[in-house]
Amino acid sequence: MSKILKMKRFLFVCLWMAFSFSYAVGQQHAPIHILYTSDAHFGLSRQKFRGDTAVPAYRVNAAMIFAMNNIVNERLPRDNGVGAGELIKAVDYLIQTGDIANRQEPPYQPAGDSWQQFVSVYEHGLQLHGCKGMATQLLFVPGNHDISNAIGFTRKLVPEKDPTVMVKIYNAMMHPAVPLSNDTYDYANDKINYSRDIGGIHFVFITLWPDSAERVWMTGNLKKVPRTMPVVIFTHDQPTSEAKHFSDPLGPGTFRKGSKFENLTAEVYKEASVVQKGEHATDLEQRGLVRFLKLHPNIKAYFHGNSNWNEFYTYKGPNGDISLPVFRVDSPMKGKYSADDETKLSFQLISLDPVKKQLTVRECFWNTQPKQSKQKIVFGRCKSVNLLIN
Repeated sequence: MSKILKMKRFLFVCLWMAFSFSYAVGQQHAPIHILYTSDAHFGLSRQKFRGDTAVPAYRVNAAMIFAMNNIVNERLPRDNGVGAGELIKAVDYLIQTGDIANRQEPPYQPAGDSWQQFVSVYEHGLQLHGCKGMATQLLFVPGNHDISNAIGFTRKLVPEKDPTVMVKIYNAMMHPAVPLSNDTYDYANDKINYSRDIGGIHFVFITLWPDSAERVWMTGNLKKVPRTMPVVIFTHDQPTSEAKHFSDPLGPGTFRKGSKFENLTAEVYKEASVVQKGEHATDLEQRGLVRFLKLHPNIKAYFHGNSNWNEFYTYKGPNGDISLPVFRVDSPMKGKYSADDETKLSFQLISLDPVKKQLTVRECFWNTQPKQSKQKIVFGRCKSVNLLIN
């Protein structure tokens, strides 16, 4: 072999090694992108959507998933957030925080029918892939409608109970050795609580709200996590929750005539024997949450649906003695503002920098031009959070 050929081969190997190293470093430092939405409400209909009326949830959600599929190769705005100005090349996760099914109060369909539509739209319709080429993973937790369908409600449901959504979420996220069935499901024992480590961040997913029972599970889970590892919480209810979601103090787990308690949490309501309203309606319950947050300062952010619009805010607690970044997400069906103005429909894009431990959340408007089925995402507000532990 000539010296010139040997030299060419040597140079080729060096260039290939340099390229491979550069690519590996680039991949290591590439942002991790996560899509976030909530409150799909299959079974419900929107009054107006893209020129039509009484549009069923499966059509609206399918349009949103179509928009999500087309977010790849969109360029992030130059907003100083994670990945600013870069192309979105992959999406690793899609998170959905409940109310997959609308409550099965007549004339709305049973939870089992809603689950089938959810699978068709979300699992079969999502065509995205993560940075390693794997299909984008779905992560979800239940909402108050999903739980009520499983355990009963203060008003008539048809059927009286249908735990399909709860069972399917449990089996998909918890991976039990023996999968649950509608006959074996028990809400008191079969809670959907799990965690995932993503880019050096500990993601915690819990049932409905971090009440006293959920905090027992979270305490055990966080014992396995270094105090230097940042934690984010995903759940359905906002940090203030709703009084009616707690258990009836005069009959926990029952639906007394005239009672408005939905018995969704294991924790009994402490404020009064009837549901209270107003900004202080859950102060006693929140104080327990605040004590927990103070014991775990590595909890750096909280994501929720339930009352839906895009909002980035800080939870201060009833005494104003805590400061936790919170991200509220819109609903494709029941948004406070987007229900009346479909151009305000949005989901969120969460971008993580695993090296710098930075998190950026961007509002993504997906229906700004209702007359066009194919349209680009319009980025709205943006907020970044430093996840580093001091």
